[in-house]
Amino acid sequence: MAVILFDDQSRESLSPLTFTRPVADLRIGILTISKKWEHYLHQQSSYLTEDYLKVKFPTIIEAHNIFVNGSILPNQSLLEAIDALKEAELLIKDSVVLAIKLVEADARTFNLQDLGKYARINFEGTFTKLLYPEDIFKYNDQEIRADFDLLTKNRTSATLSSTNTIIGEHIFVEEGVEAECSSFNTKNGPIYLGKNAQVWEGTHIRGSFALCHDSQVKMGGKIYGGTTIGPYSRVGGEINNAVIWGHSSKGHDGYLGNSVLGEWCNIGADSNNSNLKNNYDEVKLWDYNSQRFRKTGLQFCGLIMADHAKCGINTMFNTGTVVGVSANIFGAGFPRNFVPDFAWGGSHGFEVYQLKKMFTTAEEVFKRRNSVFNDVEKDILTHIFNNTEAYRRF
Repeated sequence: MAVILFDDQSRESLSPLTFTRPVADLRIGILTISKKWEHYLHQQSSYLTEDYLKVKFPTIIEAHNIFVNGSILPNQSLLEAIDALKEAELLIKDSVVLAIKLVEADARTFNLQDLGKYARINFEGTFTKLLYPEDIFKYNDQEIRADFDLLTKNRTSATLSSTNTIIGEHIFVEEGVEAECSSFNTKNGPIYLGKNAQVWEGTHIRGSFALCHDSQVKMGGKIYGGTTIGPYSRVGGEINNAVIWGHSSKGHDGYLGNSVLGEWCNIGADSNNSNLKNNYDEVKLWDYNSQRFRKTGLQFCGLIMADHAKCGINTMFNTGTVVGVSANIFGAGFPRNFVPDFAWGGSHGFEVYQLKKMFTTAEEVFKRRNSVFNDVEKDILTHIFNNTEAYRRF
């Protein structure tokens, strides 16, 4: 039976993080949402998303199919309810479509706006749904804990060098991890160190924390709870309750807190973000749907940075800043709280970061990670460039 993770309205409200991916490809906790579902359901998944993403994220339909809402994080009661569904039954709660089982003919015409013919099953349990970008760091602690249990159940951890100090016992170390002369405090949450990850000397880490495979924490790093560093990333300085998805770098001193960084991002040396307003007021974030700033209900909210975005040394981000896809920020002073996709500049003003220049940089960035910046990536970014033009009225 095929598992297909579909986008719903959350796709729009999670912009700009979802411009480059389906909702289920978002990383929260240790795993992406799709990988969580694959672990729970014990099979591969595919996506039902926007047409311009389908070459990279295809839909695979079989004779029997389970469509699952890609913005929903799995839990045991939800899994049991999905397992109990019969063909052509729809699992729903408070108008949120959670899942539906369909045969191939119906699967090929699946449409969220045309579900009236299916039997509705009301879900009585609770679930977590991602609706806004800040939900990723907001729920990251709970998801690190859930993913830690999922990935480590009935497994034995590798051991760390005796030069390290480990406080508590809630740590799991995959094969190939290197760590020396560092401290790991698990009393407030688990710590997961992925395959071939490195923690350099003098680092202090408090759980909950996940360092995914082939990533590094540089010397003297200070990492606080609710933080995830995705694969093939390198970080340093001070990080608190932040999620870095992968292939990204924050390799130097500077503070990153209550924030989300996409893939292929780079934070310049000694750059900082504010996560608390001077008057302790509620933080607002730019909303692509309403094209105005939206109240988050949060007192602590930092930086939301989409894929391929970068900033130069000593960049200062105000509380609640949203940076779009492929934006490039540099110069003295605070840039504005919303930096549009493919913007080039800073507090002194912006111009358009033209695709040809962006592609040249991306090719070099990918090469450094032994990856290829291919036509599929170029087509996706070209689509985003064309569809975000209205925000670049410099």
